[in-house]
Amino acid sequence: MSIKDETVLAGKQVPKVIPVETKTTVSNTQTGKEYADENEAKADVDNPATDTTANDIRRDVAITVNQLDIFGEVKY
Repeated sequence: MSIKDETVLAGKQVPKVIPVETKTTVSNTQTGKEYADENEAKADVDNPATDTTANDIRRDVAITVNQLDIFGEVKY
């Protein structure tokens, strides 16, 4: 016998997972520089030639949801 993880909402089927598109922007709050990725930001923090600290790094995440059913099913 095997155990499997399931999500059940009030005895109904598991809701459909809606794929979302995300875009993360990593930038320096002091200089305004936008980094290509987290590794470039970390390299700037680790570089002793710059004054950049971990508190200077800002991460913005934009989430795009193409479909959102906020009303659910209605049965008459």
